[in-house]
Amino acid sequence: MHRRAGSGLSGPVTHPPGILEPLGPGLARLLAPNPSPFTGEGTWVHLIGSDRLAILDPGPADPAHLDAIVAAIGGRPVEAILVTHTHRDHSPGAAPLSAATGAPVWGCAPLAIPGDQEAGFDPDYAPDRVLADGETVALAGTRIEAVHTPGHTSNHLCFAWEHRLFSGDHVMGWSTTVVIPPDGHMGDYMASLQKLQRRSETLFHPAHGEPVEDPQRLLRGLLTHRIQRERQLLRLAGEQPGTVEELTGRAYPALDPRLVPAARATALAHLITLEEQGRVDCVQGIWKV
Repeated sequence: MHRRAGSGLSGPVTHPPGILEPLGPGLARLLAPNPSPFTGEGTWVHLIGSDRLAILDPGPADPAHLDAIVAAIGGRPVEAILVTHTHRDHSPGAAPLSAATGAPVWGCAPLAIPGDQEAGFDPDYAPDRVLADGETVALAGTRIEAVHTPGHTSNHLCFAWEHRLFSGDHVMGWSTTVVIPPDGHMGDYMASLQKLQRRSETLFHPAHGEPVEDPQRLLRGLLTHRIQRERQLLRLAGEQPGTVEELTGRAYPALDPRLVPAARATALAHLITLEEQGRVDCVQGIWKV
């Protein structure tokens, strides 16, 4: 059972980790054992190809999880390990999986993150090849396109294959996406949603949650949600200026305490973008219209 809008986990796990699930010809997935209020049931690892493979987002560097990926590969050649972004639930498994399979690591650029935010990122990620926006690579007997979608992180990539888009954390199937400054940027996130609206893929495979069979509807909903949150924060700051903590408390009443830090970060991301647009000011930590 999946819950949306960042409400946390509830109900039984519907996908046991480490079990290969076919999704169609030349595509399968398995779940990493990292459930949390921020990852849902865990991170999905996608295997693209039949006789030859590309592995997308290997997930955490958990030995049992990596053994499950190797078992799912079943001795088939792995031509590349693709990475959407360098959060710790996505990229740390790339290096040990590369060592086990001999496959190069391709995908997003590495990041140097200052301060407290560094804890959420993988500092050891070192790709063999950084893929540019719109770059198409021949892998696993097919062609896969890298699509730069900054916002959730500045280095985030999606990957397009046939009519499918592997949307990483930019578009998730169970929850809205957290945007945490300074690396995360709300203006970039919303622009990237609009970028995906202009594309033709009809099925999204997120790194968290179930496949999205009507992605255009979900993209419209995500943009509407963000616009409504932006308007709410403008209204609250106009009615009574306050700190990020105060505005977040008024914007997200009765929020699960585990999700308060993420809500504050996302509210701050909205406020920073509004400040860049000249619609709010921040004076000594107090946000006002």
